[in-house]
Amino acid sequence: MVYEGLYKDRGSKFLSFAESISSEDEAKERIVWYKKKYHDARHVCYAYRLGPNLFRTKDDGEPHGTAGIPILRTIDAAKLDNILVVVVRYFGGTLLGTGGLMVAYREATKSAISKIT
Repeated sequence: MVYEGLYKDRGSKFLSFAESISSEDEAKERIVWYKKKYHDARHVCYAYRLGPNLFRTKDDGEPHGTAGIPILRTIDAAKLDNILVVVVRYFGGTLLGTGGLMVAYREATKSAISKIT
């Protein structure tokens, strides 16, 4: 099951998707699927966690540390495991700055994972 969320800020839309995964290969396959489905988006950022020592993040063109890390921190704060969160950004024409981006990716992630429990 895929849990969806949405966050909007100054014209930008952040569509978020959280789903259970069982392997790194599965995570990679799903990320490719999201990139194809949302090929018209400016950024397709993600983080996933598989156990205590395996995680990956990707900012996908956003400034370093402003997308993937906030997604992963939100996953960890919720104490979730075996999960992939993808956040798709449609740019709205206004720069949000690094702080604004970090908030946006965190809130988009919260919006999706809040539906899990």
